[in-house]
Amino acid sequence: MPKKIKNAPPSSPWDSEVRLLAWLATCVSVFSFLFYFQRGDVLLYGDAVAHINIARRIFDSKTPGLLQLGTVWLPLPHLLMVPFLLSNEMWRRGVGGSIPSMAAYVFGVIGIFRLVRGALFRGAQPDRIASLAAWTAVVVYAANPNLIYMQTTAMGEALYLAFFIWAVVYFAESMRGDAKALTKCGLCLAAACLTRYDGWFLAVAIAATVVIGSVLTGMAVANKEPAFRFTRATVVKFVLLAAAAPSLWLAYNAIVYRNPLEFANGPYSAKAIERKTQSGANSGHPGSGNPLLAARYFLKSAEANMAQNEWLQRAWVLLALAGIVVATFLYRRGNGGAVPGPPVAWPLLFLLIPVPFYALSVAYGGVPIFVPSWWPFSHYNVRYGLQLLPAFAAALAILLHRIVRAETWKPRLRLACVLGIFAALIASYTSVWRATPVSLKEAQVNMGTRNQIESEVALWLEKLPPDSTLLMYLGDHVGALQQAGIPLQHVINEGNHRTWRQPADPEGLWERALADPAHYADYVMAFEGDSVWQAVQARPLPALVEIHVTGQARAILYRAR
Repeated sequence: MPKKIKNAPPSSPWDSEVRLLAWLATCVSVFSFLFYFQRGDVLLYGDAVAHINIARRIFDSKTPGLLQLGTVWLPLPHLLMVPFLLSNEMWRRGVGGSIPSMAAYVFGVIGIFRLVRGALFRGAQPDRIASLAAWTAVVVYAANPNLIYMQTTAMGEALYLAFFIWAVVYFAESMRGDAKALTKCGLCLAAACLTRYDGWFLAVAIAATVVIGSVLTGMAVANKEPAFRFTRATVVKFVLLAAAAPSLWLAYNAIVYRNPLEFANGPYSAKAIERKTQSGANSGHPGSGNPLLAARYFLKSAEANMAQNEWLQRAWVLLALAGIVVATFLYRRGNGGAVPGPPVAWPLLFLLIPVPFYALSVAYGGVPIFVPSWWPFSHYNVRYGLQLLPAFAAALAILLHRIVRAETWKPRLRLACVLGIFAALIASYTSVWRATPVSLKEAQVNMGTRNQIESEVALWLEKLPPDSTLLMYLGDHVGALQQAGIPLQHVINEGNHRTWRQPADPEGLWERALADPAHYADYVMAFEGDSVWQAVQARPLPALVEIHVTGQARAILYRAR
């Protein structure tokens, strides 16, 4: 087991600074939610609406149960929403989907503080400079306008970031001698793996580091204290925890869909969607098959989440690179031994894991990232750049810590550098607020007409008799039902069949209703081109209303019987 070191930070995870920070983060979270809720921006993202209704149909469906979780999207965010969606009002308004994200925001803020303060702590007594650097990291993370918006929605960014940060927190603490922290790291990795596929890449990286480090430490013969001194049982337990969640998801897909990689190559996967949307030789992503160009698109999306001005965006990259150099080469050696150096700073480099993950995902996984300043000059998955926010926060804090500790520098020079860093931070976030956060802009640009047609459809669905049964494909416009307040158990949809009988289940409720709508449903809502539309074309069903919205497939409400 790792031995306790002398230069450990205070053992209490809830000291006065952390309690104050938790209170401040909660205030920011609640007030920002009220602001965006009042403006109607909480449900702008179509994916947020889909997440909420996947969680809702676990108990509100003609065929309720865990199989309603489907595939592609990982299950933990939906499971965390379920208790808050039992209320019809919290379901209709989207509040139930926002609560887990808001809680994750608070824990993420606390995590980034604990991570940076622990990495920069220098002695047994409170270190004011380390605390100052940690508070700087908190400001970079917690005040980011894009994260502040995303944590008010049912999207998974804030939730994953919290698990991501705490996994690195506990790994760093295990390197400083906390024997139980490695198990906690494994639990956070398992949660991250059930939230986003980014977590799978992170789990492999950390598990490989632990295993290889433990093996090399066991083989080395030296008088110095080893960095990896864990028992074999501790390492095995950690690896099993890290591998448990991906194994569970692969098994679920194999049993239910007869394909363990259904989420990666099935009909609803990113790859399949990419194939459907490509209509010409040049319609794919510029970084497809090119990891370096794909990485540049991801880094550009990260810059867009930090600042609006291009010069400020480049400044963030330079500051981050400077912080990485300090963490890698200077703090690892304890500042040359002249003064007690930070116990362990290199685990913060795991915060850079999103770069290779998204480079490979864009290049080979069919995951597109488009930024407004680069061809094709659009907004799509720009929010993914938020995954580098913890790295930016930690790098800036490390750089500030190094500047303040640089005793060979003149005080005026150190003060000027510190003020310059904070000036760049203020200017960056001010430019984002003035121009509208790019993650919010993404939803406004891509979801405007979709939300408009869902509102129009909802107006007509509200007029239907309360106990009537509706046949409707929910994959594209489930938000119309949410706005109308129609329980999903009154709707026959594509989730009402036995998924393990893919690609078709003739005995499933969905397939039977498509074959004979008048026998199973009172009304039919069809959108041009979807499976319900195709099923009713050959049937003389009377149309009640036809809805047109520019940029969207027309919708027709039929009376089935």
